[in-house]
Amino acid sequence: MREDLKKYSDFLQKIRTFFDNQSVLEVQTSALLNTPATDVYIDSLSMKLNQGIDLEQTRYLHTSPELEMKKLLANGSGDIYQICEVFRDNEQGSQNFNEFTMLEYYRLGFDIHQLMDDMVQLLKTLGIEGRVSKLSYAQAFFEYGDIDILNTDFAALKVIARTHSLSTDFEWIEDLQILLFTHLIEPKLKDLPLCFVYDYPAAQSALAIVEGKVSHRFELYINGVEVANGYDELRHANEYQIVFEQEIAKRRMLKKYTLDLNKGYLEAIQSSLPQCAGVAIGMVRLFSEINLK
Repeated sequence: MREDLKKYSDFLQKIRTFFDNQSVLEVQTSALLNTPATDVYIDSLSMKLNQGIDLEQTRYLHTSPELEMKKLLANGSGDIYQICEVFRDNEQGSQNFNEFTMLEYYRLGFDIHQLMDDMVQLLKTLGIEGRVSKLSYAQAFFEYGDIDILNTDFAALKVIARTHSLSTDFEWIEDLQILLFTHLIEPKLKDLPLCFVYDYPAAQSALAIVEGKVSHRFELYINGVEVANGYDELRHANEYQIVFEQEIAKRRMLKKYTLDLNKGYLEAIQSSLPQCAGVAIGMVRLFSEINLK
């Protein structure tokens, strides 16, 4: 056991050294928040506090440090990173957990391509090397699925899904796009040691900048396992408000719990974020890839 603990300790130290050498500051933000996540398919864990002293409050464990870190970015923190435990309700499967460790970092002045290159250097520091592939989401579907994903409408995608005996019981096109990617494209990525898939359809933008039909975000796959998710970050409070309102509306349609808009966050970033790109990395998945070498 001690040897395993030592390996993980060395892994953490290499990450911290990498960021120290680039003057990226390590930060720690609150894990206990006033509002839950609004992401349609990520559920917050809630808890009751102070019941024994008649000051009962409901609080939520963070599903990601993203919004709290963005408050720091909006207030002049510069480049920052954080390694922390995050918590998610209603998770199941061999790769999904209710609690896991996340590395999240932001680089000012970077776009997603610069951030991808930076991540390659981080991976090299950790001893993860190999041929690096970069495929746009559309290119991946052309090459591995013979589908023009950006120009195929919802009805046509349902026809394609049926030919592969896949479900078509979805409310929104992005969910069907994701299903097709999972079944038709992801299995082919196992043959690519380090693969970045970028420029996702606009409907899958999350908190990334949208330009035309694409959102400027990426995911990193190592030997077919998705380990990271990065964005060209939205900058302005009104842009975040639009996304939050859309997510809350979808959660209501799915009869998931919803609360009011996260006004505290919107007020905290009124000065806007600097132009930056950020990425969240699953530490267990990343560490497992090192141990498989």
